[in-house]
Amino acid sequence: MNETTNQNQSQEEQFAGHKKEGEWFLKKAEDKFKDKIIPYIPRFIETYHLTYLTLLWSGIIILFGWLAKNNINWLWLISIMIALQYITDLFDGALGRYRNTGLIKWGYYMDHFLDYLFLSSIITAYSFLFPSDTGIFFIGVLILAIGFMVNTFLSFAASNKFNISFLLNFGPTEGRMVLILLNTLLIIFGVPSAQKALPYIIGAEIIILFLMVYKTQKKLWKEDMELKRNK
Repeated sequence: MNETTNQNQSQEEQFAGHKKEGEWFLKKAEDKFKDKIIPYIPRFIETYHLTYLTLLWSGIIILFGWLAKNNINWLWLISIMIALQYITDLFDGALGRYRNTGLIKWGYYMDHFLDYLFLSSIITAYSFLFPSDTGIFFIGVLILAIGFMVNTFLSFAASNKFNISFLLNFGPTEGRMVLILLNTLLIIFGVPSAQKALPYIIGAEIIILFLMVYKTQKKLWKEDMELKRNK
């Protein structure tokens, strides 16, 4: 029994997917908020319940995006879904660690696969609002958005450090805030104005992704060279 326990502990130490690293603007405030709320979450709510809720938020976002074709104000409800997904995503891993649920690898896999579905649902919802001839732009937005996720996961595979902060202390929380801001601007200024901005959004994504990849490969190169010198 002790040998099995030691093996499980060794596997947990080797796999660092549950240890999110990096700094972003709201990280300290989030950590304090989680520490205060976690003990009061009802026992019947488990970490995997919170993880699976991303499926619900994603489906509702697609529905509201389709409804927003006729009434742009449905975007307000999409913003609420983004906020709800932020809350459930914030607490799912923290709750698992607090209760020692043990779903470390499952949580890593499902949490981030559902993050991909959530991101896809938002881009799908936006695509409903724009003319069909802008579809190529949304394919580009999706490809580049996935590029950020690929960069993060490949970096983790190479270094075993799961860094989820991007450039200039910009993290997932700030990313969700940008999406809510975009929804607000869409409601205020309308789709035609947003359509003109699509090429600039894609251009900004390309630049940011390039800088992220450059920064990551430079860091890994340095680690490889240090390892080589120490042999």
